Amino acid sequence: MMKLAKRKVLFLCTGNSCRSHMAEAIVNAQLKDAWEAFSAGTRPSGYVHPKAIQVLCEIGIEHEGESKTPEQFMGVDFDLVFTVCDSAAEDCPVWLGDGRVVHYSFPDPAVATGSEDEILAIFRSVRDEISATIPVMLNAVFKN
Repeated sequence: MMKLAKRKVLFLCTGNSCRSHMAEAIVNAQLKDAWEAFSAGTRPSGYVHPKAIQVLCEIGIEHEGESKTPEQFMGVDFDLVFTVCDSAAEDCPVWLGDGRVVHYSFPDPAVATGSEDEILAIFRSVRDEISATIPVMLNAVFKN
């Protein structure tokens, strides 16, 4: 039986510190047989937010990453570029080739304010929304 090649998806946001990394990690954990996920930011923050790493660990996903620019992926043939914030959708690079672009905006947990528990609750909420939404959308865009 011939094994199908994995599809490649680039999750693009502004800072590449929270949402796009959570999406990358969730897809690589939950859909690893069908998809290979990457992430980048139109204006990278230079770090992955520790609370994003923490809330991923809470659901059993170990993720190490670095904040990257889309230009680091020039020449990669992505089947899909998935923008996860409005700013990234507006600034989406034009070199994406034949791949499709899909947009769904998630709230930015990096700007959350409040107590430590309130901020973590926002990170968890965004993580859970990403986990519930993105796999369904990937399957809808590319019916296997």
